[in-house]
Amino acid sequence: MLCLGLHTSGPACEVAIVEHGVVKAELAEAMTRGQDARLPGLVQQACDLAEIGLHDLQRIGVVTGPGSFTGVRVGVAFARGLALASNATCVGVTSLEAALPAGQQGSAIVILPAQRRAPDITYWSQTFRSGEATNPPTERSLEDLVNLLKARPHMVYGDGRVLQEALPDLIIHAAHPTARRAADLAAGLEPESHPPRPTYGRKPDALLPGGKTAA
Repeated sequence: MLCLGLHTSGPACEVAIVEHGVVKAELAEAMTRGQDARLPGLVQQACDLAEIGLHDLQRIGVVTGPGSFTGVRVGVAFARGLALASNATCVGVTSLEAALPAGQQGSAIVILPAQRRAPDITYWSQTFRSGEATNPPTERSLEDLVNLLKARPHMVYGDGRVLQEALPDLIIHAAHPTARRAADLAAGLEPESHPPRPTYGRKPDALLPGGKTAA
């Protein structure tokens, strides 16, 4: 299956084209804004490198977050539009799913920094069992994450420098989401259970008139 992976929810604009586990093209440019202007060109470059057309794509896997609010929305909107234009099937992959290495066995948790400034340090987290997600992405406080890992040991993947300071004996395997991993996963995920819609991992901050929280 010919799959396109898109990742714009982090500090870069990334695309990858994978077929049957073989990378045919992979491009990334560091940026925290402007993904909407750059993403179409990168996708076309990747298609040119892979010597395919957009209508050859069968699956599109887009990283849906949590991550940069604007980046998430850019990636998801582009993926949906491209899927309509190319007749490819579009699936959503969370940032944590796209960071978990292939072939992981047993209980694992992937963590990525959410709020980085003390005292309100939090992490995005998602737990897995042999590669299958067992819960949706959740924002956890540092204290909550420490207590979780003390009570229920997991293999830990991601970016956890502050967590490492709190649990010096904990082994954290460095990992980060990639467009390549999103493309790999897209081939095997069920579109019905992985819709291409933004994943924020926390309740919205916006308030409706009268002070009610927006849905």
